[in-house]
Amino acid sequence: MAEEPDAKECRKCRRDLPTAAFARDRNRRDGLQVHCRECVAEYSAAHYRRRREALGKPVRERVDVPAGHKLCRMCGEIKPHSEWHRNATASDGLSTRCKACRAALGREDHLRRSYGLTKAERDALIASQGGVCCICLAAVPAHVDHCHETGRVRGVLCFSCNAALGQFKDQPEAIRRAAAYVEGNAWKPTLVAPGVYQLPS
Repeated sequence: MAEEPDAKECRKCRRDLPTAAFARDRNRRDGLQVHCRECVAEYSAAHYRRRREALGKPVRERVDVPAGHKLCRMCGEIKPHSEWHRNATASDGLSTRCKACRAALGREDHLRRSYGLTKAERDALIASQGGVCCICLAAVPAHVDHCHETGRVRGVLCFSCNAALGQFKDQPEAIRRAAAYVEGNAWKPTLVAPGVYQLPS
């Protein structure tokens, strides 16, 4: 038994430790578990490893993380707490993924929900375009373009070209007139009735 009243012997490691080193157990006479916290943690880790290996699942290795930092299991990086969103329900008050990984997951979810595409399918579409915007053939494609009536994905455009199509409301005739205008063939509409214009031949 422990020699000091504020100490207790762990039945597993046989060390005399302060009572704070033992978790509570109301079923024990002294109100403390018989094994110290350190021994319980070692047993839990070993049990976790055996259970995961029996199921054929990967075992997460324990990583030493400095104070004020947290390991993101998605990207595998140790980052300061400022790189995490708050989560009041978590034991440490932080999200399970870092801000960068959450943003990446959000983009993938948006692709799937809005266009029915995976990231790999979107990347394959960009590769089939030669890695450039389908319209300007210069800028980096970043925005998936689709038909607002059928929902069919047409391609991946740069921000400017995607915004331009939106401004033209996907009307091919308006886009053709804009092209003619830019080429110097401006047409002068003739008003033949309220709201009705006659196009030049």
